[in-house]
Formats: sequence, C-alpha cells, structure tokens
Amino acid sequence: MLTALVAGSITTLPAAAAPKEPGNPPATAQHSLRTAVTDENFYFVMADRFQNGNTANDDGGLGPDPSVSGFDPTRKGYYNGGDLQGLLQELDYIQGMGTTSIWLTPSFKNRAVQPEDNSAGYHGYWITDFTQIDPHLGSNEDLRALIDAAHQRGMKVYFDIITNHTADVIAYDAGERAPYVSKDEVPYRDAEGNAFDDRDYAGTDTFPALDPATSFPYVPVVPEADKDLKVPAWLNDTTLYHNRGDTTFAGEDSFYGDFFGLDDLATENPRVVDGMIDIYKTWIADFGVDGFRIDTMKHVNDEFWQAFGPEVLTYAQEQGKDEFFMFGEVFDTTKSFTSQFTTRNRMQSVLDFPFQAAARGYASQGAPASDLETFFAGDDWYTDADSNAYSLPTFLGNHDMGRIGGFIAADNPGAAEDELLARDTLAHELMYFSRGNPVIYYGDEQGFTGPGGDQDARQTLFASQVGEYLDDDLLGTDATHATDNFDTTHPLYQGIATLADITRDHPTLRDGAHQHRYASDGPGIYAFSRVDAEDRREYVVALNNSTEPQTAKIPTYASKRSFGLVYGDAPKRARSAADGTLSVTVPALSTVVYELSGKIPHSGKAPAISLQAPVPAVEDNGRMRVAADVAGSSFYEVTFEARTPGTGWTSIGTDDNAPYSVYHDTSALPAGTAVEYRAVVLDNGRHTRTSAGVGATVPEPRLRMGLPAEGTQVQGDVEVTATADPEDSEYAVTLERSIAGGDWAAIGTDDSSPTYTAVDDLAALDLAEGTQVRYRAVLGTSVSDVRTVTVGSLVDQPGTVAVAGSLDSELGCGTDWDPACDEAQMTFDDASQTWVLEVADLPAGSYEYKAAFDRSWTENYGAGGAFDGANIALTHRGGPVTFVYDHRSKVISTH
Repeated sequence: MLTALVAGSITTLPAAAAPKEPGNPPATAQHSLRTAVTDENFYFVMADRFQNGNTANDDGGLGPDPSVSGFDPTRKGYYNGGDLQGLLQELDYIQGMGTTSIWLTPSFKNRAVQPEDNSAGYHGYWITDFTQIDPHLGSNEDLRALIDAAHQRGMKVYFDIITNHTADVIAYDAGERAPYVSKDEVPYRDAEGNAFDDRDYAGTDTFPALDPATSFPYVPVVPEADKDLKVPAWLNDTTLYHNRGDTTFAGEDSFYGDFFGLDDLATENPRVVDGMIDIYKTWIADFGVDGFRIDTMKHVNDEFWQAFGPEVLTYAQEQGKDEFFMFGEVFDTTKSFTSQFTTRNRMQSVLDFPFQAAARGYASQGAPASDLETFFAGDDWYTDADSNAYSLPTFLGNHDMGRIGGFIAADNPGAAEDELLARDTLAHELMYFSRGNPVIYYGDEQGFTGPGGDQDARQTLFASQVGEYLDDDLLGTDATHATDNFDTTHPLYQGIATLADITRDHPTLRDGAHQHRYASDGPGIYAFSRVDAEDRREYVVALNNSTEPQTAKIPTYASKRSFGLVYGDAPKRARSAADGTLSVTVPALSTVVYELSGKIPHSGKAPAISLQAPVPAVEDNGRMRVAADVAGSSFYEVTFEARTPGTGWTSIGTDDNAPYSVYHDTSALPAGTAVEYRAVVLDNGRHTRTSAGVGATVPEPRLRMGLPAEGTQVQGDVEVTATADPEDSEYAVTLERSIAGGDWAAIGTDDSSPTYTAVDDLAALDLAEGTQVRYRAVLGTSVSDVRTVTVGSLVDQPGTVAVAGSLDSELGCGTDWDPACDEAQMTFDDASQTWVLEVADLPAGSYEYKAAFDRSWTENYGAGGAFDGANIALTHRGGPVTFVYDHRSKVISTH
C-alpha cells in the first residue's frame, strides 16, 4: 500500500515544474508534518499511588481482609489508597509544573487479588470490567468530574488502555497456569476438527467457529463463580482467547501466550477487534477522554492495529475530538521495530523507548555526545505520510523499568548530591528541548529514586507506610516517603515548571524542526537547532554532559548575526561568525539555549536534488530506504513520492533534517513489484526543485533461522525454525537439512506463521558422533542463513541456571547478583542442549554477569567457562539480548 490514513494537516506549497508527460504531474512540496499533538506536557500518574482523596473507598467495598480487598498500605504490591478524588484535589499541583495532559494508568475495575501472584491489582492491568472505574479508585462519576475539571483548566486526560488481555480468570485442564504450546506442535482446530492457521483470517470479517473442548491445546476452564465475571459479556466466551499457556515473551508465544496467566485475547478474531473498538468508543463518547496510551502493543498482531487505530481515531474526530491522540507501548529500543507501529500499522504514535535509553546514556552514564547524533538521525524511520517523530511521547523512566532518579543514583555511585541533581535536570532539559512530547512520571519532580522497576518504582506521593519505600533516598530534598511530597519549591519541580514555561513562550522549541548541529566525540557538547519553517526562526540548544565546562563552535543558518540567551548560565548576547558558527561555552552538566535575533536569511533559489538508489533496509526487509542528496546549506525540507505501475504519485513522507530520507513500507506489495520514486526540495524562500525519478524492485522475503543455535551439539529430535521478513500468512516455508556437506533435503514444509517449524528425527539416521549437520529455510528463490550443528552425546544438566549479575534489577529482580531470582532463570533447550534466556529489552549500559546453578553461588562459572571465575563484562547499546549457556564448555555468552 502506498497510502495511509492521514491524521493531521499537511501544508502543501507550489512545486517547481516537472517534465510534462502523461501521467506525470508536478511533485507537491510539503512542510514536515506536525499533527495536532506535538506540544503536550504529559504527567503520567498511577492513581492508587498519588493522593488519597476518599478513605471510604480504600478497600473497594470488599471488606477489611487484604487477601480479598487487596488493600494494605504497608505493602508495595497492594492497593495503598490513592484515588481519582485525590487527583482532583491536587490539580493545582499537577498544573503548576506546566502539565497540559494527565495520563492515568488503567483505571477499570480489576480483579482485586490474584493469589498466584501474591499481589493486588492496584496497577490496573488485571481488568474484569471494561465499563466501570475500579471501586478502589472511585466511580465513573468521579472520572467524569476529574475530566470536566481538567478540561475547564485547559488540560486533557488520557486513559491507559488494554486490548491484549484480561485478568487471570481462565484456567486449563492441565492446571491453573501451563507452559506454552506452539501452533506447530498443536494447531488450532475449528468446531469440526479441521486444523487451521488463525493468521489466515486476521484482518478479515470471518473466523472459524470453535469448540472450547477441542479447538485448543488446553481446554479452557472457568470456575462457576466466574463464568459471568467479565464485562462486556462477550469477554466470558473462552473461544475468544488464545488458550496456549504462558508466554516466554519471545517468538511466536509473544503474540499468543498468557502474561503470567493473564487471559490472552485472540486479537485475530474479528469479534475481539469489534468488541474492543466498541468498548473504547464508549469512553470517548460518554466521558470525553482525550486520548489513549495502549498497553503491550507489540504483543498484538498487526491486523488488529490496522483496524483499531483508524476506526477509533475517526470516531473520536466525529465526536469533536480534533486533537484525539493514541500512542502505544512498544517496549523496545530499536527504531526500525518501534516505528513499524506508526507506519505499517497505521497508529498515530508510540512511546519513545529508544529516547529513554539514549537520554539515560547521555545524562546519567556519560555516553559520547555523538551517540545522540546517531540517535536523532534514526528519526527518519518514523517518517511517512501521516506521522513522524515529532509526535512521539518521550520519557526518562516509568512504572515498569524504574525512575530516572534511581538510574542516576545507580549509574553514579558515590557522586555528590549536587551532581546527581544536575544530571537529573540535564536529562529533563534534553527531553523538553528536543523533538517529542515530554512525559513526567509522577514523583520524579520530587526526586524519587528507588532500587528498580515495577513495584520498586511505584511510591506514593502521600505519606507512605511501605518499609521498602521509607528506605529510599530522595534527590534534592531532606524529605522522606514518611510524609506527603507535594513540595512546589522542590528544585526539580521548579526546574520542570521553568522548562514548560520556556517552551510555552518559545513554541519553536517544541515543534520546530530538530536540526543536528554539533556533537563531541566523547562526553561533552551535543547541540541542535529548532527551526520554525514558516517564521524562519532559529534556536540553538547546547547540552554538556561533561563534568567540566565545554566550548564549541556550533553551525547556524545565519552569519554575523546576534543571538539572545533564552535559557542557561551564559552571556546574554552572542554573535555568529562569518562562517555562521556560534561559539558557546556550556557549564558542566548544563544546557544553554540561544535565539536568533530576526529571521534566517532567505534562500535565493532551490538547491539541486538527486535521489540515491533505493535499497531494502537491512533492519527491515519490508521497507525501502529512499534518500536524497541536496546541495546548499540553508534550511530545506524534502518530500518523497512513490508510485507503482498504473498508479499516481503519492507522498510517502517529508523530512526536515539532513541527511534526508524515508523508509517506505513495501510489505504489502508482492515481491518483484516495480516502484518508482522522486523527491522535491522546498527551501526557506518557498522555492522548489524536483529530482529525476529512480526505480526499485520490491525484494523477495528475507528468511532468518531461529533454531537450532549455531555450533551446538544435537541428538534425537531437532527442532528447526525460521521466520520471514516481511511476514505474510500466505507463505509456506520449507526447512532443509544437509549431512556432512552433502545435498540439501527437505525435512518439512510449514505454512503456519509467524514461526515456521519442522522437527528433524536424527535418531532415525543413525549418524556417528561428530557428524556435522546443516539446516536452512527456503521460500521460492529466498534462502536463509545456515545453521551448523554437531551430532553428540547428551550431558547431565544442572537443575537450574541463572544469569546472575549487575543486570538482574533490569530483568525485574529485586536486587542485582541474585541467582535465586525467577526473572534471571534460563530455559533449557532440548534441541541445542543449551540454556537460553531471551531478554526483550535490556537498557543500554555496562554490566557484569556469571552463570550460577541451582539458585545459589555454590557452583558458578565466569569468563572463559572458569569455575568461580572472573565476571563477564557486557556493554549493551540497549534492546534485545539473548544469553546462552552451554554446560559442555561451561561458557555463558550473549547474542
């Protein structure tokens, strides 16, 4: 598809004449898109942990027993007493730091306690009733009062919503919770017993009738008392769930598995799609909700979002919500992946997890300034016809991963309080002055820290009784969690309010073009400009993450011109040199902002423009990288267009920051399709010039092997898996084997996506130990990488193996170096005879780790497989990582 739903206005301008030939109209120059939401200041708040406005609802009407009501203010995993009335009472406090939008964690009625988890649903992610507010938090009328009051103040209210799962109500005939069973091992069957692939029906209006007794690998079982528990009533139909067991958060099961038992909805089924759309339309129409943050977006199939996003957005706009805005949680730091949800999947925006990793690296960990240059250059992944990086909500920490104050304290042990506070402020300055919508996680403005994520990052702003919270240090204050923390004189609260004021008074600092200017090779200055394309106004922002003052000559668009100080500790006036550079000295761990006096000089004529040869992106074979070379040195914007044979030219995005490029989504086009591209440049004097057209061909799908792991020893049944990029439910992939360098032979063909699987019975071949066996996948003319393994004897394995190290808290453990932590335990893979732990998103940083057995340090292996050996160092740029331990060599490694 070359077009997508366009949300927001696009300014078009006259284009330069293009060759006048039939079917080749002139290219249309456009300004870089700014949707209705590129200048919000979000305040992300967990209602139970903010303020207790009504003690009468603390137990949710369920009585005094915490095991029933979930209310216990002394325990971090239970309801602590905050509610919507508390939020209403503190709107002055919230608005006082410049907040324009309040984002609430899920507030629907929850299962109060899930015994399997030994905790309560205070967080809102265990929903049983999608039509009412959780009684612990108040009532539907309390929500209406909060939204009305916020609207009267000019603030918006966003709801955190869930489409992926409900509370854990369904059990299985195999037990309350069960291990995941793949679709290849046990396929879905319709009510007549016929096997089918659910992905063949995703995105359609039909789905096979199912029988709960025979259609799933496990028979779903609901206690009699809970048969009508969920609301709306359609949620009580067990055939509308995947029913495949618990996820490991990797591969196929990341889409189909239950999250720690939470009932995983079959979002491929149109009944689920329509049901979820109807639920959230009601909250828009009846309560005036201004937007949604959408939980666990990456664990839901693409077709769901392609239907949900456009329909909900259109409905909201029909209700008069012209600035309605949705953004999803895609917990990943890889832009080529996170951007798929705003481009291919037609959603408006996603939370900017890559920004969080980059900001922590720069402000807290002293990463080279050039890392930020590389980070922002990747924003082109988000650019298409109806969205770009300017609408991304940016953040520094959250309720799952932990707080920025906690990260800074952990990254800088022994640092003085003033340094910790300066680094915290620097992180917020980067967030407010760079592109995107900044998000403040409640409590960060009071210097909250905490030792980790999840429950350890969910302190109350009102006086706490939780022992673990009372031990926390708070940055910038002598206060503790034993008292209320609504201090409007706190330096971080004041600093955030100042940043909000500055960006309100200078809106170009919020939605102007983000132009890279300068980056030190090591720690030091990162500088960028924010430019108003219409008004030709330029601001220069220079940050310094060094502990010493730094000076840099920063390029600008104006030579021999005066610049006035807007923010920071620097001279009130500065003047650019003849070459346009502005010499700026930035104090240690600080930020300076200058504004050009007057406007950027007009460009006399449009520069020359030419296209590079379009190529499939290495990171995403379903997208074509289209890049333009532009001569000249002023402010330019480049609009890219595409067409296929028999179609007209269509805009595929406008880039306002060199190097100019877009990543055109070609995943819906058949392999071999010819695509033609062209680009038009718009200068700051409204002159344009169009490039010549350049052709490309949509590539064959790229196959990647999953199992077996390279270099492992195998015996008996070997599971062989592969994936395709881009994915298509119509594919049938053949898995092949070669023995001792011989010919390739098919071992099976699989058409069940998203993972293609075959099992190779090596025992039947009677191969000698040491024989090399190779595996690959084939689809048409596309051939995967090759995995080589060796036939060998099995060895006795330990009972458990853990990745024990300084990264354990990032994995969700309560502390680092904990061999007993559940989240650090590896899983044994029979096929490869190795232990594996796949981490979906490990924050960027430097870590150390070892392999520890049986949840203790009695037997452990470090560098080189040495018993009780040295710690293994890991420098990680952020994102997924896989740990593999081989008991034959005693070596643990990362991939």
